[in-house]
Amino acid sequence: VLRHEEFEEGCKASCNGPYDGKWSKTMVGYGPEDNHFVAELTYNYGIGEYRLGNDFLGITLVSSQAVSNAKKMGWPLREVATGIFEAEAPGGYKFYLEDKEQLKQDPVLKVTLGVSDLQKSVNYWSDLLGMKIYEKDEEKQRALLGYADNQCKLELKTVGGAVDHGTAFGRIAFSCAKEELPNIEALMKKENQRILTPLVSLDTPGKATVQVIILADPDGHEICFVGDEAFRDLSKVDPNGDKLLDDAMVADNSDKWFAEQNRMKASA
Repeated sequence: VLRHEEFEEGCKASCNGPYDGKWSKTMVGYGPEDNHFVAELTYNYGIGEYRLGNDFLGITLVSSQAVSNAKKMGWPLREVATGIFEAEAPGGYKFYLEDKEQLKQDPVLKVTLGVSDLQKSVNYWSDLLGMKIYEKDEEKQRALLGYADNQCKLELKTVGGAVDHGTAFGRIAFSCAKEELPNIEALMKKENQRILTPLVSLDTPGKATVQVIILADPDGHEICFVGDEAFRDLSKVDPNGDKLLDDAMVADNSDKWFAEQNRMKASA
């Protein structure tokens, strides 16, 4: 746990999805956000269940330790290729664990998104967003892209039809120099691409104010670019993150409250 934050109302950049109530976010990763891929886990207090789509196809980790941990805990694993195991998180999200010694740098190898038209998506992510194409396999209808050799990669994989985002919520976020943000916005306007949230400043109580712009690719995958300078301040590892999360979970009586009211949490 790198940091944990609680919010009383929805985010004006829809950071917690299309929900207006109390929510929290917890950043988890193998190291600081400056040089590691980090997952942002959002929790909406009033929502009891989400319907997953085919938009997010999984995260791949290189870690024999993760495989060993899963086996010790009796967590279900399915070997989908030699030395590669599929695991499923409680919410249904897929993880692929490569049974190799954990990399010294970030062990998160890639994040896989479903697409409806591989070439159209590759063009968007490479030509417009400037990602390098590392691999492209027409037969398997997949492509691997990234911004740097030593960073987590983005894999695009054809799903054989339309992309369904379900009712869960996610976006891919990148930090970049603050002065690049207006250029990104101008390029998207020029190319008639979707801008979900025009350049906006977001406040976090007691922390830095960051500037973001949020885009959508041809399949509606949300992409957030955030100004790096303020983000470095915002994203510092909080040594109290674990305790804040534990305290929030103890204080969360929403399941009990709904039970006492004889009501079910909403299914999104």
